[in-house]
Amino acid sequence: MKTLNWLLIIAGILGLVCVRVLEGTLFYDPFLDYFHEANKNITFPAFEWGRLVAGHLFRFILNLVFSCLIIYGLFKNKQWTLQGAIMMVIVFAISFPIYLYCISNKFEIGYLFSFYMRRFVIQPLIILLIVPMFYYRKQMMHKEGEVS
Repeated sequence: MKTLNWLLIIAGILGLVCVRVLEGTLFYDPFLDYFHEANKNITFPAFEWGRLVAGHLFRFILNLVFSCLIIYGLFKNKQWTLQGAIMMVIVFAISFPIYLYCISNKFEIGYLFSFYMRRFVIQPLIILLIVPMFYYRKQMMHKEGEVS
């Protein structure tokens, strides 16, 4: 059973890495070059709203699935995995409209603010908070004798 858990964790991590490595070919995102350029004076790219939203939603779903594999592999708890997924959906539901607003205003709200909003949309950053939180929860439950 431990082997299956490790396989889930490795599959989740490899999946997240592949999403990142293949982002230029898997997803429609004309802002990849815009935010990767060191020169902040690059022109605002032309884009299609529908394809952009669909691309970000597809990327989010992939990140969510791979993140859930990691959470389940680490903690073997379906309820915690569901809670982690809900937290990721909430963060996405908050940050995605803000990012779309930034795009609609051509990042006039600020380059760095827009850059970091985009990070919350395209990267599964919330897992960096969820895993330690659940680990702490598990340790507290062990300490209280609730989990053997």
